[in-house]
Amino acid sequence: IKHKYIRLYAKCKKSKKNTQPGEKPVPVKTHLRNAIVLPEMVGNNVAVYNGKSFNNVEIKFDMIGRYLGEFSLTYKPCKHGKAGVGATKGSAHTSLK
Repeated sequence: IKHKYIRLYAKCKKSKKNTQPGEKPVPVKTHLRNAIVLPEMVGNNVAVYNGKSFNNVEIKFDMIGRYLGEFSLTYKPCKHGKAGVGATKGSAHTSLK
């Protein structure tokens, strides 16, 4: 394991250790989207960079073995709305009054 990943895991451990019982840990900011979620990270908050801003990710048990980048999307999902007037062949010949 490279040093940068060890540093991230150490920061997560320190953040978890410094919290009071019943409180959420302080988020650890990181650009390491390719870091793998380890069992020691469960319960932590990690702020993952998506190229524009940091997205808070609360690490849960189901996330073990996956990459941090999978939980911080780098794009805005496309949502298609209703077609406008003239967008389809059927609506091209309707009056606009």
